[in-house]
Amino acid sequence: MGEKDLRSKGHSPLFFFLVPSEHSTETAVMNGGGAPEHTGELEPRQDGDAGDDSNEQEVIVIQDTGFNVKIQAPGTEPFDLQVSPQEMVQEIHQVLMDREDTCHRTCFSLQLDGNVLDNFAELKSIEGLQEGSQLKVVEEPYTVREARIHVRHIRDLLKSLDPSDAYNGVDCNSLSFLSIFTEGDLGDSGRRKKKGSELEQIDCTPPEHILPGSKERPLMPLQPPNNDWKPMQCLKVLTMSGWNPPPGNRKMHGDLMYLYMVTVEERHISVTASSRGFYLNQSTTYTFNPKPANPSFLSHSLVELLSQISPAFKKNFSALQKKRVQRHPFERIATPFQVYSWTAPQVDHAMDCVRAEDAYTSRLGYEEHIPGQTRDWNEELQTTRELARKNLPERLLRERAIFKVHSDFAAAATRGAMAVIDGNVMAINPGEETRMQMFIWNNIFFSLGFDVRDHYRELGGDAAAHAAPTNDLNGVRAYGAVDVEGLYTLGTVVVDYRGYRVTAQSIIPGILEREQEQSVIYGSIDFGKTVVSHSKYLELLDKTSRPLKVQRHDVLNEKDEAVQLCSSVECKGIIGNDGRHYILDLLRTFPPDLNFLPVEGEELPPETQKQGFPRLHRHRLACLRQELIEAFVEHRYLLFMKMAALQLMQHKANKDSTKAAAAAAVAAAETPAPESKAPEGQDAPQVDQTNGVESPSTTTATEDSLEPVVNGVSEPEGTQNGQVEGPLGGKEADETIPGLAQAKELAESLVAEDGSGIDPKSREVVLNACKAVGSISNTSFDIRFNPDLFSPGVRFPEESTDDIQKQKQLLKDAAAFVVSCQVPSLVKDCLDHSALPMDGATLAEALHQRGINIRYLGTVLEFVEKTPAKAKLEHFYRIGICELITRCAKHFFKTYLQGVELSALSAAVSHFLNCFLSSFPDAVAHLPPDELVSRRKNRKRRNRVPGGGDNTAWASLTPSELWKSIAAEAQSYYHFTLQCEGVDQVVEKHGLQKITLLREISIKTGIQILIKEYNFDSRHKPAFTEEDILNIFPVVKHVNPKASDAFHFFQSGQAKVQQGFLKEGCELINEALNLFNNVYGAMHVEICACLRLLARLNYIMGDHQEALSNQQKAVLMSERALGIEHPNTIQEYMHLALYCFANGQLSTALKLLYRARYLMLMVCGEDHPEMALLDSNIGLVLHGVMEYELSLRFLENALTINTKYHGSRSLKVALSNHLVARVYESKAEFRSALQHEKEGYTIYKNQVGEAHEKTKESSEYLKYLTQQAVALQRTMNEIYKNGSNASITPLKFTAPSMASVLEQLNIINGIIFIPLSQKDLETLKAEVQRRQQLQESGKFEEQTADGLLELDDKIPID
Repeated sequence: MGEKDLRSKGHSPLFFFLVPSEHSTETAVMNGGGAPEHTGELEPRQDGDAGDDSNEQEVIVIQDTGFNVKIQAPGTEPFDLQVSPQEMVQEIHQVLMDREDTCHRTCFSLQLDGNVLDNFAELKSIEGLQEGSQLKVVEEPYTVREARIHVRHIRDLLKSLDPSDAYNGVDCNSLSFLSIFTEGDLGDSGRRKKKGSELEQIDCTPPEHILPGSKERPLMPLQPPNNDWKPMQCLKVLTMSGWNPPPGNRKMHGDLMYLYMVTVEERHISVTASSRGFYLNQSTTYTFNPKPANPSFLSHSLVELLSQISPAFKKNFSALQKKRVQRHPFERIATPFQVYSWTAPQVDHAMDCVRAEDAYTSRLGYEEHIPGQTRDWNEELQTTRELARKNLPERLLRERAIFKVHSDFAAAATRGAMAVIDGNVMAINPGEETRMQMFIWNNIFFSLGFDVRDHYRELGGDAAAHAAPTNDLNGVRAYGAVDVEGLYTLGTVVVDYRGYRVTAQSIIPGILEREQEQSVIYGSIDFGKTVVSHSKYLELLDKTSRPLKVQRHDVLNEKDEAVQLCSSVECKGIIGNDGRHYILDLLRTFPPDLNFLPVEGEELPPETQKQGFPRLHRHRLACLRQELIEAFVEHRYLLFMKMAALQLMQHKANKDSTKAAAAAAVAAAETPAPESKAPEGQDAPQVDQTNGVESPSTTTATEDSLEPVVNGVSEPEGTQNGQVEGPLGGKEADETIPGLAQAKELAESLVAEDGSGIDPKSREVVLNACKAVGSISNTSFDIRFNPDLFSPGVRFPEESTDDIQKQKQLLKDAAAFVVSCQVPSLVKDCLDHSALPMDGATLAEALHQRGINIRYLGTVLEFVEKTPAKAKLEHFYRIGICELITRCAKHFFKTYLQGVELSALSAAVSHFLNCFLSSFPDAVAHLPPDELVSRRKNRKRRNRVPGGGDNTAWASLTPSELWKSIAAEAQSYYHFTLQCEGVDQVVEKHGLQKITLLREISIKTGIQILIKEYNFDSRHKPAFTEEDILNIFPVVKHVNPKASDAFHFFQSGQAKVQQGFLKEGCELINEALNLFNNVYGAMHVEICACLRLLARLNYIMGDHQEALSNQQKAVLMSERALGIEHPNTIQEYMHLALYCFANGQLSTALKLLYRARYLMLMVCGEDHPEMALLDSNIGLVLHGVMEYELSLRFLENALTINTKYHGSRSLKVALSNHLVARVYESKAEFRSALQHEKEGYTIYKNQVGEAHEKTKESSEYLKYLTQQAVALQRTMNEIYKNGSNASITPLKFTAPSMASVLEQLNIINGIIFIPLSQKDLETLKAEVQRRQQLQESGKFEEQTADGLLELDDKIPID
């Protein structure tokens, strides 16, 4: 059914997320394990807490009214199914196609009292459907499309346990190994019912390579063998017959298509799919005979037919379905975006008709089985944006549609980009040289990342052309997030594949028929030589200028007339044939980064010059990140407030009158938050932005530059609030400055009105503060950037020279802010362990969150080198060096691959890896064998594939040459000096691991290698052969649409938890989970974070079983959506182990911890602060099962690491000492125990004082140990004196109780329960509120129900 049919039925044209896609069989799970979806009457709920912030967004609890219907399917007993009124009939179809007893049906309708239900109707709109109604499943006649769907579905069922799709990175399948370690589900069935004998039966010894100090890093355990994957063969072959399509006379008998199969019993059969069902015909491979064969058994389902013919099929198919249904749903639901595995075993290649058909048609799964229909991506992307968004259900529907189309588009674009590079798509300009070619496939436009026609010549040629697509994507992301009605961006996906960068974009209707010059009505097509503007675009872009901090400005066009813009000149506005206003080429949405853009005659602030900026970069497109802009503006906002406060204090002292403050207080209105992301239409009134604001030239962005602003007024004495902070030096965000509150009110009141009700003095205060921080308005705080500064070719009118100067100064300040503020704050966060990167990806994330681009990596590493506490940053430095090396190698690899023809790809990749990682000094490349080289060399052959050709230059690469290039690249790109001649030297010098380097380079370049043990260090043969390279995957960048409402719920839930309202927090986070499921489906990274927090709350509130179930989902989701060895997955494994232990599943807890340790060793090695926590966990569990020797190995390692990274006087080290002492006590080695406990005691005494309960506890324990030691000594003496007939008092050797082990586990994992009285609770609430006002980061979590309190273990360290 096409779009028109749907529209005529009164549906929105959103049929694409309703069409059954191969993976949507999981609808049962979407709503959190079969619970109905939550939308419905929304009732606002008042929170009864008086202590609540009144401005917190109103909390909505959504009514949930599910009901049951009976389903009657042919050949099965009727069964009950729970549904919700919002579901579509379609979703019941999906559930039935997934159920074990009905999964073999695909072509049926549901009928209520003989009336067929419309697939796309919501259940609540169906008359007479209520609790207990009976729905009949009625078999419908097949069409060609339905027959294809049926065959595809049966194939999916047969392959449902087969991991090859996950290894091959198709259909959004990905790997998960959790079930191997938990031996199936963690529910009640998983509880071993052995209480007394439990301890002896656990084998706790980990494999050798997991023990502390082990140097071997095997690769095989990354993918432990899974017995479920041994395929149970149901059929040998299922494929389309060569007799398709049926001839005309057979078509008129109802033949739709023919299938060819080989059963397990080696019987070759030919099957007709007819409109009535499936039957055997008499055709063979070479003779066509469509007559039914004996037995002439017609079945509506292929499964029923095969079960009749093949006993093995019948037996194995039902066993397979049993296993399939037992798997956790999260192991089989499709992920929203494809995750690729960088390792895979050797998988046998089996015949597969559907895979073959998919590969050779331009179809993308189900939607396109409708003949002649390719999806109009642009229309879908823009239509979803236009959906209504007034209330919550509308917004959910809209966000769900946007998300679904985006993930489909990303998948299609990726597939198309690979087809383009593999040479399977014809160019639209085939006459031009390959680098210049452009392609259209499936309504998506593809272009290569090369500088075509010298477009980027002035900006850095190919380097600029390579950087532009990602900049453009960031722009699309930013404008998409602001989400202004009426302004449209293109669907954009950037794909790196086989050394090429491909940009995929949706197509503006009509753009291909017109010349570009005619269509652009806003912006410039030649980087600013000619510029046009358009009032509608100015109006739309003006709405984005505040959230994106873009300054409206004038530029000169070729006739020297001023043209007004509200974006960079490259941003082009085109009105499509559909009448929509599109903007494209958003590569300069954010202002240029002057640290990497040397401009003649422009000086950077001295503190950045000291560090060697500005530096020359490959291209001129380097721009600041959005996160940096927001951090900078927030920083300036604080500065603005502090200055206004100081001046107000002075006035107060001078006049001693509080009129100004009173006036300000009266007029106070809503505050514009530092980055007010006000939705469109709520902009605060702007003052004319062209007033010249003279910013005192002395003021730069440094923290202590406030002296010039205090206008030389000596500090006022007699203020009422005691001392005034002088010019605010130092980094502490001092929120308690007297007068700050008035300043806030003043600023707010000024924004609220035209400022008429405020006396001139206060207005002057604000004016001075505005000038000092570089605000573009004189009466309110408003900082924006001009993205066109320093663009070659852009000219500004004479009269705005002053403004331009100020804008340039602001840009310089922002550039200085990266180096003087953000880099140090990142390093500080790593020192106090609030940022803990574990691998390249998490390091990049940590940089990006603070607005630091990766090109600053060298700067960051240099800063670490100069830091006095360098030893405590070793882990960070090592990860940084590893990232720097692999990125340089990636840059080299990109051009290296472009010169390789397809037949030599695996040889070239393995040769590259040998040069990069193998100690073998003369790696020689294997060229493809000669007997395959064609004898007739065709001289005139033109290359169709970009790059192609008989090019064997790659084979001459040597290891020393590669490492020279890496060092050169580090110098020229990151301005960092790497002393390295080869891999072994680097590994030695920086303590890197070759396996980690291999993982990083494979993930960055998309290489997939065979999983086996590689001998990197052999000097006699290379580590890799071409057989070890299995595949090259694309590396894909795309926009991640967000679920905004769900995210707000999640944040307010977190806030509640931090205030100590656990129950309310838990409700909010549950609600967030529902909304996330509604928008993203069941599987998404953000849902994973939601589940983790929920599990932690369940645990704190004493519901261990629920905690276990939620955390199990979080682990599965992290494995599937982020990767089996992603740092986040490692963390999730650790949390799950804790909850398993609390549930008495000790052996499972240990297995999970060992798995986490193995992954961590592989990802970042043993020397990392997180490893201390992991080893403390392992040591404690081992102590609990009385494996003292092993326990000591792990706990002492944890002690060493804690001492190294937290300093020997930290409380973490005291705790580590105590844990070690407890194990020695259990072993009756009291001397060692005393020694460790004394260390701990000394730390407590020095850090928290004699009176602190920790110090007292420690001193008690010391006394106890001393008594035990004395008693033991007495007994020994007794034995020496009296020989064997001594009277020995039995010593108490106690195995630690599980409760005491669990208590310690909770402490080290930051969960502390303290029983509290009602009075304590009251004082605590007051304390929490006081702290919140001071905005301290100590997180209090408290629970009124059981009078328990949870504190994040944040005793200040050092």
